[in-house]
This record gives sequence, C-alpha cells and structure tokens, in this order.
Amino acid sequence: MTRQKIILDCDPGHDDAIAMLLAARSPALDLRAITVVAGNQTLDKTLNNTLKVCSFAGITAPIAAGMSRPLVRRQVVAGHIHGASGLDGPDLPEPMVAPVPEHAVDLIIREVLQAPGEIILVPVGPLTNIASALIREPALPANLGGIVLMGGGITKGNVTPAAEFNIFADPEAAHVVFESGVPLTMVGLDVTHQSIPTAEELRRIKEIEHPVARLIDELLQFFGQTYRQNFGFAGPPIHDACAVAQVIDPTVIKTRRVNVAVETRGTYTYGMTVCDLHGVTGREPNADVGIELDRQRFWDILLDGIRAYQM
Repeated sequence: MTRQKIILDCDPGHDDAIAMLLAARSPALDLRAITVVAGNQTLDKTLNNTLKVCSFAGITAPIAAGMSRPLVRRQVVAGHIHGASGLDGPDLPEPMVAPVPEHAVDLIIREVLQAPGEIILVPVGPLTNIASALIREPALPANLGGIVLMGGGITKGNVTPAAEFNIFADPEAAHVVFESGVPLTMVGLDVTHQSIPTAEELRRIKEIEHPVARLIDELLQFFGQTYRQNFGFAGPPIHDACAVAQVIDPTVIKTRRVNVAVETRGTYTYGMTVCDLHGVTGREPNADVGIELDRQRFWDILLDGIRAYQM
C-alpha cells in the first residue's frame, strides 16, 4: 500500500495535538514533517506544545517553527479555548526533542519541490505558513498534490458570527491559499461540529491501555470543558483530526465543489469563507467544501490511530 506523503501544519491546541497523534501512526500516511505556526497561542507556545506531544508519543518527524504573526492583521490567539499555554490540562514532561534549524516555510518549499505532485499539505491552524510558501515560491502550486485544510465554514463562525478562528486569525493568508489554484479541500465547522464525541466514544478511548490514550482523554476533558463554557456544546469538536481523517480516507467527508472567497474587508464579516453553493457569482469553483461527516467512519479511524500506539 502506497502511503500518502503529508506535511501537517499546526498550532497546538488540543485538537491539533490529536491530529498530530493520528497523522503520525496512520498506516495510510507518510508524515514528512510537522510545521508550526502561531495561532491558538503565540509561536513559542505552539512550538513548545508540538515538541512536548511528539516527545511524549515518540513521534520522530522533523519539526520546524514558522511564522510568528499574521501576514497583515493584528495577532489574535485563543487562550479562552486552549488556555494560557495553548495546551492546558495535561501535565506533559518537558520536550526531549528539538526543532530543526530550517524555517517551516523553507522546509515546505524544499520538501514539495523534491517530490513533485506527491505531497499534500494539511494545515489545521492559520494559513500563514502556507501562504508565505506560496508567495515565496511561484512553482509551488504546480508541484503540490493538494491542500486539505481545517478552517472556515459554510454557515457559521466560532470567533465571530461569520468567521471561524483559523481563517479569522489570518484572512489575508487564507485569501492567498484559496486563490492559489492548488487542489483544495476545506474541512470547516459544518463538518467538524459533527465530530463531537458521544459518551460511548469517550468510553472507548478510556478502554485503550496506553499513555497516549490517557493523554487524549485528558485533552478532551479540558477541551470539552471550555466548549461547554463558551458555546454550550455537549462536548468538544475534534476539528483538526477531521482534516487528517479526510486524507486517510477521502470518503469520510462528503464534499461539494464550489467557489470560496475569503472576506478581508467587511466590518461584520472579516474572515468569513463565502461559499457560493448555488453558483450565483459565476466564479469558477476553487474548493471541495465539506458538508457531511461519516461519524462512524471518522471515529473508527481515530480509535484505530490511538490503538496503533499499543503496537
């Protein structure tokens, strides 16, 4: 079986950590690198969280630090969701691994150009690293196998009524990515809000006898608490793992091909992903937009990924 080469671009973040853990052990994926961006917290914190999780789980993929602030806008973080560290809750040991000296943007460009058409980028944070790579290297779009991103939404936001956090944190970068011409799949809130675990799914995680399973349980406990407090949700959406699962099995999310434009000017809609579901603008479709999650398949993929750490 050919393993799909990916670079995971993240800003840990509780759901980022789960996405990392899934990507590193899936037999369907070849995790070439983990690149880190500022987002849920500042870059020093998201990088430290990445190093901690990878050290704890024995993940050996190269880790590279990237952009520390958005392309244009003032920086925002999500401490009210992920805590002051960006990964509050679990008490992880200090990292035993270090980042590579190469900048994340340079690493992305190098890896993609060395394997033309073979690498899918999976950004699950703000798109600053990805946009910076596309701007710096004009040959990148033609050499990418695709981008599967977690961000945006068709009908909803979570940081404003219109905008999802990853896009709102750097709308100008998102605009660059959506206009790049790269084959693009958008895994937005309409899909990820379907991933909230049931009591049965949480029980199945607890039954897995491994430190990584216990870590994920602790991540979900903290994440679930902040989602109940801030949004009244019954549990935490596993946003970022949905994007990884879509690369593992492209049937896990039902998509619709539409044009997506990113709003970078609106007073009330800044950061909105405007999805032209009915073709009223006449603009050419530029993204496959997720509309429905196969929950059972998603949770089978995630639980299999957690169990893989027992082997």
